[in-house]
Amino acid sequence: MNNISKKYIFISLFICIAAGMLPDNTWGNTAGGTTPVISIDLKNADINNPDEAAIVLKIFLLLTVLSLVPSILIMLTSFTRTVIVLSLLRQAIGTQQMPPNQVIIGLSLFLTFFVMTPVWQNINQNALTPYMEKKISGKQALETAILPVRGFMFKQTREKDLAMMVKLSKTKRPKNINDVPTSILIPSFVISELKTAFQIGFLLYVPFLIVDMVVASVLLSMGMMMLPPIMVSLPFKLMLFVLADGWNLIVGSLVKSFA
Repeated sequence: MNNISKKYIFISLFICIAAGMLPDNTWGNTAGGTTPVISIDLKNADINNPDEAAIVLKIFLLLTVLSLVPSILIMLTSFTRTVIVLSLLRQAIGTQQMPPNQVIIGLSLFLTFFVMTPVWQNINQNALTPYMEKKISGKQALETAILPVRGFMFKQTREKDLAMMVKLSKTKRPKNINDVPTSILIPSFVISELKTAFQIGFLLYVPFLIVDMVVASVLLSMGMMMLPPIMVSLPFKLMLFVLADGWNLIVGSLVKSFA
């Protein structure tokens, strides 16, 4: 169990203990000692005004969308490629948990925001703002919002992966990219992102692997077979990475790969 889980368990236990120590009338009614109940009622809604009755359905729809946000963020953006490349970089250097997972995920998240900013600005300008101003319907807003996301995914998707998913779906061959269903485009995009991420990770491994091989050969020639090569090669790899301004090169190359 990691430290984050222990922290959440400790906070939960503290809240439960604190709630049990408080008197009954703290959380409920003074007379009956009952707790307040939150309910959603449609009885008072005006039947001549559908907007009042539809607000509850909008709340449920919003909660459903929020539950899907992590999947959307991971699968439909540049997050997958970024987090895999940074994780492989950490393993190639051999620093174990440095930088920690929180830093890797946080940097990947903000790089994703940076890369996807033009797409989100397009969605906000052409779909969200007109919908909030009631210039277009919800269906039109959804169809308009998916267009820039599809455009981004098509630029990063290989034709081979797209053809494979079309073949597996046993659908009619699309005439152009507009005829490709989104349900086929998403897995094709994810497969292409995984392949690109591992290709970049392989290129990152090569220079550090050469350093490990050189250090291991030198130690073997000196008869130091009991000394782990990783202990000697790690400072050299860190020095090489710092002198080459590795973070600048890696982040710059990642962002440019989505251009």
